[in-house]
Amino acid sequence: MSALQAYVRATAPIGRDTERIGPFLATFAQDSSHPMENYAIPDDGAAPTPAEIALLISAYQQRNLLPRLEFFTDAAPDVEKSLVAAGFTLERRVPVMTCTAEDRVDCGAPERIQLREPVSDNEFRRLRSVQNVAFGESPEVSDADVERNRNYLTVLAEHGETIVGGGIALDIVSGATEIVGIAVAAEYRGKGIAAAITAYLTRLAHERGARTAFLTPGDVGIGTVYAARATKSPVSACTCR
Repeated sequence: MSALQAYVRATAPIGRDTERIGPFLATFAQDSSHPMENYAIPDDGAAPTPAEIALLISAYQQRNLLPRLEFFTDAAPDVEKSLVAAGFTLERRVPVMTCTAEDRVDCGAPERIQLREPVSDNEFRRLRSVQNVAFGESPEVSDADVERNRNYLTVLAEHGETIVGGGIALDIVSGATEIVGIAVAAEYRGKGIAAAITAYLTRLAHERGARTAFLTPGDVGIGTVYAARATKSPVSACTCR
């Protein structure tokens, strides 16, 4: 898990402000106050003192943000206990799912569903809108969002001329990449499209140099969508607040 934690520590600061506070790397989104865009990551094996945790809390409160951490529990096993003692509560614990090229199981798309990479700003915009709605957000997509997604390996699913879902593989760092944003429009769910997107995107990531692809599903239930395509790690990701 240290390798995956190192990946997150390297990629989380992209597009964010950061501050080193004791054994924590604190990240702050430049254009969002959403808790999942603003969080700290502990060093491997960190054993933070009450004073260091207090400084971390203050850094977020000064920015009117919720003090929050995300980390792989096994990479810093003593941190959660220290956070709870300082007044944090466990928000959720989700499975980490990893897949190497040797583990990968390909999965074909359902009939009449095509998988491919977007080729125009319009397609990136339409895909991002589908993803936003699937995650309960506004369908509006900014030019900055389009440009940001262009920097990543992106796959869309389409039914005829309608984009019905998609997903993203983030930067490959030290042979690892994170699969994120797997989304399918509500009326197309339950047909195996999410699993097909995940498998196709993971294969492309492996072909482009990733040794390991990993994802952390939004909840345990959705993890079953990916279970046949990836190996579940016994280690959980932990977020505290």
